[in-house]
Amino acid sequence: MAASKLQALWNHPAGPKTIHFWAPTFKWGISIANIADFAKPPEKLSYPQQIAVTATGIIWSRYSTVITPKNWNLFSVNIAMAGTGIYQLSRKIKHDYFPEGEAKPAVATE
Repeated sequence: MAASKLQALWNHPAGPKTIHFWAPTFKWGISIANIADFAKPPEKLSYPQQIAVTATGIIWSRYSTVITPKNWNLFSVNIAMAGTGIYQLSRKIKHDYFPEGEAKPAVATE
């Protein structure tokens, strides 16, 4: 039984003999590295890098549902890339444009 499942995976159109299997597998490394960067201070984050990660995740998650055969590993990794990129961008924007140490404007009361 296990041999037949292994044979089916090996001969699948999105199996390990194709780039459709390996490309998402390597993209998981980018997502994991971006998760590891959650500990990095926001001032050390790069807008171009995080925009690229986010855009790639959004674009390819959509495309991965259109291609045949559907590649759910590609879809999952791109959702992870988009999510981590959006989170990192929000951290960077919050740090750059909404610093916590500034005094807030006083509200006029009459």
